[in-house]
Amino acid sequence: MEKDKIINPFFTGRYAGEHYFCDRERDTETLIKHIVNGRNVAIISPRRLGKSGLIHHAFSRPAIKDRYTTVYVDIYATKNLCEFAKALSESIVKAIRPENAWHERFFSFLKSLRIGFRIDSISGEPSFDIGIGDIDHPDKTIKEAFEYMEASGRPCILAIDEFQQIREYPETTAEAFIRTLVQQCSRTSFIFCGSKRHIMTDIFYSPAKPFFQSVMNQSLKPIPMETYIEFAGRLFAERGKFLDKTTAEIIYRMFDGCTWYMQMMMNELFALTEKGLLCTTEYIDIAWENIILAQEDRYQAILYSLAPKQKQLLYAIAKDGTASGITSADFIKRHGLASASSVQAALKPLLKNDIVTCEDGTYRIYDYFFADYLAKKY
Repeated sequence: MEKDKIINPFFTGRYAGEHYFCDRERDTETLIKHIVNGRNVAIISPRRLGKSGLIHHAFSRPAIKDRYTTVYVDIYATKNLCEFAKALSESIVKAIRPENAWHERFFSFLKSLRIGFRIDSISGEPSFDIGIGDIDHPDKTIKEAFEYMEASGRPCILAIDEFQQIREYPETTAEAFIRTLVQQCSRTSFIFCGSKRHIMTDIFYSPAKPFFQSVMNQSLKPIPMETYIEFAGRLFAERGKFLDKTTAEIIYRMFDGCTWYMQMMMNELFALTEKGLLCTTEYIDIAWENIILAQEDRYQAILYSLAPKQKQLLYAIAKDGTASGITSADFIKRHGLASASSVQAALKPLLKNDIVTCEDGTYRIYDYFFADYLAKKY
């Protein structure tokens, strides 16, 4: 990606290359070391901290890029094995499409998905277009996909993001089924990512579960503040703008070093700063309000979908910023909540839908911007 074609260098939704990727040098080296030595890996950390960016960065390094076929699939939005099969198949096609005769090789293994094979009427290029209704036997399709990766010309690496989602599938044997397929692979390495620590820990470290002792653990921590400040300042300076160090420090502390939120703010701060000028602390409130304004419709939609007691609990947590002892008499009385049992009932869907997150018994609204929006508006 050519630097002179990029207007705003702070990316939030995709990996844009080494130049726009901050640090994670040791994390990258560790992940590559595990893979080239035949170890499967579980990366466990909160969402938005940079797991997917780390994976794509590792995939772009010569030690991986030159030796492996890499497949990345995010299953966060999947609800069952059919949707898992669809997401996996599409990701494999995306990864192998540049190869010659990819469609012949692919469909020689995925016989159950021949219905999804198309030839573009304009370009004459093969394409892959399937719907959930095209997958009659998801277990068979997934098995065929794993067999394809095993028979690929180069060893494969399959990264499955938000892996804990399989616990939500109605197919209660999904975890054991996927573990069996992984065990049968000798030329494919696996990276399992997850943001819900308690579920991922249970999947991989509970003796009673299929994936017990099957991976190396790799946790992510926030990028050090000085490292991120230097990174952000460099990207400003490359385009003739300047970033006040105090401003950068405030942004880092606002989001506890959470990469995605810092990048979002830096993206807006960069857009607000004219060429040749210094971005100072006076820009912060403007950037914050602009981001929240752009998200307000989404926030209202979330609130509309919640039951009254869920909203009340959400407002209470937002008011406190971080909340512990949310079933205590003090918390319930201060926020006018009904009872401890109603709090527990309201909390479950908020946690399940990633609206609220919990670390070591402390709860907060997952989205920092949403939390501030709620605290000020309600």
